[in-house]
Amino acid sequence: MPTVPPLEQLDPSRFDTPAILKKLASASRQLAELKGIAAAIPNQGILINTLGLQEAKASSEIENIVTTHDELFKDDVHPEAFANPAAKEVLRYRQALRVGFAQVRESGLITANHIVDIQSELERNNAGFRKLPGTALKDGAGRTVYTPPQDPAEIVALMRGLERFINDRELFAVDPLIKMALIHHQFESIHPFYDGNGRTGRILNVLYLVKEGLLDIPVLYLSSYIVRTKADYYRLLQTVREDDAWEAWVLYLLEAVEETAQQTMVTIYAIKAALADYKHRIREGFKFYSQDLINNLFTHPYTKIDFVQRDLKVSRLTATKYLDALVGGGFLQKQKIGRGNYYINLALAPILQGEAGGAR
Repeated sequence: MPTVPPLEQLDPSRFDTPAILKKLASASRQLAELKGIAAAIPNQGILINTLGLQEAKASSEIENIVTTHDELFKDDVHPEAFANPAAKEVLRYRQALRVGFAQVRESGLITANHIVDIQSELERNNAGFRKLPGTALKDGAGRTVYTPPQDPAEIVALMRGLERFINDRELFAVDPLIKMALIHHQFESIHPFYDGNGRTGRILNVLYLVKEGLLDIPVLYLSSYIVRTKADYYRLLQTVREDDAWEAWVLYLLEAVEETAQQTMVTIYAIKAALADYKHRIREGFKFYSQDLINNLFTHPYTKIDFVQRDLKVSRLTATKYLDALVGGGFLQKQKIGRGNYYINLALAPILQGEAGGAR
């Protein structure tokens, strides 16, 4: 028998418990509401970029790659002047998420090759699936708690099996949210890469929801919930392996979906209100108002002259005049970094930093 049994060997009816069905109903309601609210933001790139940064930060934190919002936003706007390895690694996560989203949107599938591409973007290497033995998962005290498959051929076979499970809806007829929980556990148990398994697995969660049509864009990110419940996350992963405790694991991830959807809606409402306020006041007070300008200011918590030049198709001098005028109007704060400047969106940055009723 394989070290990681195929998911289709499970009995789907075991997930029809009253507790799971009740939690599934409430999580599904919150997710549907989130999908509708996210669609109400005219420029979807704003949410993909800003909430993608939030997820990148939280998911990396689970792996002890820790940075601040300020460091992250500064590296995003002036990478050449900002030497923070953690921030750069977090930004790679957002890029890996974009790669995966583009693939799902284009193909409607999540394949093993797509997963390799996501991990490759994340880790900036082409190592692919593990080919050498020796990988083991350890607890905080250094004790081995789980040894994933070691044989390269088995890893490939298991990933092909997971690919079928992800893409063939008839193979295991359960609700997609339950299936997402099973897929996440299976991927983490296969542990197919030398590094980046946790982060790649968390990207797969939201991409699966997009693939299944439960979301239009990747905006539900479970990492902030997992950060707060890290001990439970690892304990429940392990109790499935040791005690076949799938029901508790599914309940945990359904709770994560419900709570995260609620928090994400709060964040989106706050972004939407700030965007409407800036749009109204800039249109009233400045002749250079345009929708492209608003999109720029809310796609980048910190923006810069080059971004405005590119997005508005104006000269450097004109872009500088616009930004400095918005500083004078109280919309932006100008900061120096290296030999350049960046401009902080005084409404958006606090929302993303959790200071204005938005994301934690």
